[in-house]
Amino acid sequence: MSLLAEISGSIGSIGYGLAAIGPGVGIGIIFGQGVQAIARQPEAYGIIRQNMLLGFALAEALALIGFVVPFVYGT
Repeated sequence: MSLLAEISGSIGSIGYGLAAIGPGVGIGIIFGQGVQAIARQPEAYGIIRQNMLLGFALAEALALIGFVVPFVYGT
């Protein structure tokens, strides 16, 4: 294995680690605010839960894109 391949693999790993920070923080904010909203208005549980899951899916998609991109554009 060449040195360039090892370096690009390491850079890809670091890149994914950095790419996972944003969605991780976003998911924490989504569920934290969602729980607060449900505590304030329990009668709106259904719509709040639906919006929480939609936000989670979108944030998780960003994490998956960050995982795949180093493999697609790697050497």
